Amino acid sequence: MTMEMGGPLDDGGIAPGPDPFALFHSWMKEAEASETNDPNAMALATADADGYPNVRMVLLKGADANSFVFYSNAESIKGAELAANSHAAINFHWKSLRKVVRAQGTVTRVSDAEADAYFATRPKDSQIGAWASPQSCPMEGRWVFEKRIAEYALKYAIGTVPRPPHWTGWRITPLRIEFWRDRPFRLHDRLVYARANPGGAWTTERLFP
Repeated sequence: MTMEMGGPLDDGGIAPGPDPFALFHSWMKEAEASETNDPNAMALATADADGYPNVRMVLLKGADANSFVFYSNAESIKGAELAANSHAAINFHWKSLRKVVRAQGTVTRVSDAEADAYFATRPKDSQIGAWASPQSCPMEGRWVFEKRIAEYALKYAIGTVPRPPHWTGWRITPLRIEFWRDRPFRLHDRLVYARANPGGAWTTERLFP
């Protein structure tokens, strides 16, 4: 088919501004207005020391001008994999917008102060759950978990709940970010930002869909 004026590609595609995070924040703002549940949900892909991949859904809890942040249990499977291989990839899929953002980069732990500050904002029941759940470990039955929840709820019934030492956050500093937008006839837009190192300048290129 030919691409005449008025056709599916005549809008020029995704505008390649100098800052991919500015574009990400604008898309996230759209998603927050249109997605029914958890616009900050993202697929997190990690790999162990042997390169064996693993993926699960987590929630983005912070995005500044240079990185993406999420929190979890450092003793979980994902925590062990990140300790063995400090690289990860994430994927946001906003069905209501028909848009996707993918990123790959290096991973570092957030500071204790950052983890403490975020943990303090969580509902108390979630804070109790972080203590009660040895995440990714085998569980004999749901009653075991409920018993642990009751024990920690009693322990921290009064006052604030401290952050468990095994509960923390990770910062993904991307070296590559791809923006994907659905277009008619599968003639999608793909715009990639890439840089050689975390402090380097971004370059852009378009990819065939």
